[in-house]
Amino acid sequence: MPDSGPKQAPRGVVTDNLVSLQSFILEEEARYPGATGEFSWIISAVSLAAKIIAHKVRHVRLQEVLGEQGDVNVQGEEQLRMDVIANEVIMRVLGGRSSIAVLGSEEDEEPTILRRGRDGGKYCVLFDPLDGSSNLDTAVGVGTIFTILRNDPSIPGAVETVCQPGSKQVAAGYVLYGSSTIFVITTGRGVHMFELDASIGSFMLVKRDMRMPARKKVYSVNEANADGFPEPFRRYLSWAHANGYSSRYIGSMVADVHRTLVNGGVFLYPPTAKHPHGKLRLLYEANPMSFLVEQAGGTSVTADGRRTMDIVPRELHERVPLVMGSRDEVAAVLNA
Repeated sequence: MPDSGPKQAPRGVVTDNLVSLQSFILEEEARYPGATGEFSWIISAVSLAAKIIAHKVRHVRLQEVLGEQGDVNVQGEEQLRMDVIANEVIMRVLGGRSSIAVLGSEEDEEPTILRRGRDGGKYCVLFDPLDGSSNLDTAVGVGTIFTILRNDPSIPGAVETVCQPGSKQVAAGYVLYGSSTIFVITTGRGVHMFELDASIGSFMLVKRDMRMPARKKVYSVNEANADGFPEPFRRYLSWAHANGYSSRYIGSMVADVHRTLVNGGVFLYPPTAKHPHGKLRLLYEANPMSFLVEQAGGTSVTADGRRTMDIVPRELHERVPLVMGSRDEVAAVLNA
């Protein structure tokens, strides 16, 4: 059979020269004449931490780091050993970057002030060290979520400094530790996906300018809690059942949102009778994921339809109900 010519690559798939995460960030920085390289050092540190955590996750049984640590974190949740290890890795790796003023972890009660603005602290980094860690014993994908904010040197307190609306984020991303280790990031110029090539120890660009489909008949929610959902969410589920929707729920936010980002659909974490204000943390989970979803052409709102990234945080560990995903699918939830 004669050759029908070159096949068109799927939208967003990289077909040009190999590009590492570090090269990509330097390329992005070059767009700004006044850039000093400090931002790229932070992303480099996050990627280093991700490689260390990825190695630990792959060897949780061999290195006997499964199970509970025996402590309770600020959220009132039992800490697992890998929660503590991941937190420690990120704190140690990012702590040495001279441009970071404040580090805040979902596991800690208060952010850590590393240095003041007058000492070169330009950025604040917030992170969830190991989202979905309770799934480790069944080898389900888990992840790290991070966001980068500018430090305002006129604000003396760390909590006040980092309680910024999501619209102020400089960059955000996540690392998914699954069948492969995936690094997804936005700096406000689209969403880009990298995959770790363990043989060379580098994250390589595999998808540039990711775009979510506007619609996909898939929803992701823990339906076991449906009896405690507000009536509009129960109506939506009834409508989705009647209209041929599929349910896909992993129970690890990074894995669920990653699938939604790639394939389309909607991810829901409504308020419940047990958690009337929602369960996801605004600063550590909702805002960074919302930034990524919006940059990929999707929508992220709270249960009452407010844009997630417009909310001004009132406290460090504030929780929020969330609906995010494909534009048309989010609208279907809100119109139920």
